[in-house]
Amino acid sequence: MSDPVHVVCPHCDAVNRLSAERLADQPVCGKCAKGLFVAKPLDVDGARFAKHIGRNDIPVLVDFWAPWCGPCKMMAPAYNQAAQKLEPKMRLLKVDTEQAQELGSRYNIRSIPTLALFLNGKEIARQAGAMDAGSIVAWAQANGAR
Repeated sequence: MSDPVHVVCPHCDAVNRLSAERLADQPVCGKCAKGLFVAKPLDVDGARFAKHIGRNDIPVLVDFWAPWCGPCKMMAPAYNQAAQKLEPKMRLLKVDTEQAQELGSRYNIRSIPTLALFLNGKEIARQAGAMDAGSIVAWAQANGAR
């Protein structure tokens, strides 16, 4: 039996503790009873971002983007496809840098789209520029292996 992991619910943001072996068993939140994995990126603000980065024991991949950015719009469907392949081993978030300017500033986001990978609250890898789904998955897996 592996060590338990904490996973933040994408619906109510409750922190759930479960066995790592159960990640692929479609676990549900102990608070709201909804699925812990939704196979799509979560749009988050500053408070939700902090909770997901700080409390998830699984790697968290973040797309820093803006609605006016052409490459960001082009990459959005690929990022959605990547979520379907990377969950439940990773949580995927989207941060609109126009709405959450403090996050863009705090993480020194200078170009968008920028992908940043976090583990245990710390940034462990970063990649700027649009990518296709296969490249996102490959990059995330190569940099997020535990």
